[in-house]
Amino acid sequence: MFTGIIRDVGTVRRLEPRGGDVRLWIDVAALPMADVVEGDSICVSGCCLTALEVAAGGFAADVSRETLSLTTLGELVAGARVNLEPALRAGDPLGGHLVSGHVDGVGELRAMDGDARSVRMRLRCPPALSRYVARKGSIAIDGVSLTVNEVDGDEFGVNLIPHTQAVTTLGEFRVGRRVNLEIDQVARYVERLLGAQHGTPPQPAH
Repeated sequence: MFTGIIRDVGTVRRLEPRGGDVRLWIDVAALPMADVVEGDSICVSGCCLTALEVAAGGFAADVSRETLSLTTLGELVAGARVNLEPALRAGDPLGGHLVSGHVDGVGELRAMDGDARSVRMRLRCPPALSRYVARKGSIAIDGVSLTVNEVDGDEFGVNLIPHTQAVTTLGEFRVGRRVNLEIDQVARYVERLLGAQHGTPPQPAH
């Protein structure tokens, strides 16, 4: 489990094909690797991965074909920058919202506009996910916990304050960028409860 509060921006060192999967090597800048042991979960741009070959300067993680095909991790190249967050531990503050690291779909950045020192972003999500996105609800974009400003069909808007622009990769995005989306877990449970109440099965997120 994660919070969507990014602790570091890492850099992809290399991608090593392994029998159809990929071993991803990531260099860290500020993530305290002394607190990470092999087998721990780390959220990489919204995707929960298992840390392997942990060292002071970074770690490796195996990425399955499923993850490569259903997230933007399959588009990574050496030198790409990724958002990093270690798993939430008992007693850690929950500064964002509960994030599982299981990507629900891939969205696209449609527009960016300046708003004082902030940046407003408008994104399009897969139609099957749009019903889970609510004004003033939470959403994770490449692992970053954000508040939804407005919703219009399958498009929604978020606001990036200067801090978010500085400490995550989102400040580097350009129109057309594909992003990993994870909807608020509360929306999943609400739909399941309502479906059970009315005798209809819940619809899959993707």
